[in-house]
Amino acid sequence: MPSTIEKWLLSRRSMLVATVSGLVGVFRAPKQVSAASDASDSQWNLSDQEWKKRLSPESYQVLRREGTEPPFTSALNSEKRSGVYHCAGCDLSLFSSQAKYDSGTGWPSFWQPLAGAIDTKVDFKMIVPRTEYHCSRCGGHQGHVFNDGPRPTGKRYCNNGVALRFQAA
Repeated sequence: MPSTIEKWLLSRRSMLVATVSGLVGVFRAPKQVSAASDASDSQWNLSDQEWKKRLSPESYQVLRREGTEPPFTSALNSEKRSGVYHCAGCDLSLFSSQAKYDSGTGWPSFWQPLAGAIDTKVDFKMIVPRTEYHCSRCGGHQGHVFNDGPRPTGKRYCNNGVALRFQAA
């Protein structure tokens, strides 16, 4: 059993390592991206003013500024009907309701997108790298993908509800 002095030294060493690691992460992290990805379709290269006219303030913040809506606030989180989830920015079909599941995270979650619907990039906003995904047509931020989803893919596409529009079958 460690002595009081050993516990104190271990505690100081842990704090020092954590502080140095945090500072290295802050100063060495790549520049953060504060806007959505570029549109792959030139028709969707709109100005900020045009996007603000098209979208609600909440959708604009998520889709164009890579924000995150609060958990458990989207009605789409509990949507159970059969249908397709579309990008709220450009109406591209992104997910089938057949790939939707309740992840318990508070955001609509899917285990697989529709073919060609999304693109990904790495973001460092939380210092730790995460995989962000966005609409492949307009570049609108949708959410992040994690490796803790169900079979068959093992992926969890955690989507902001305000970035989606649901169309029932």
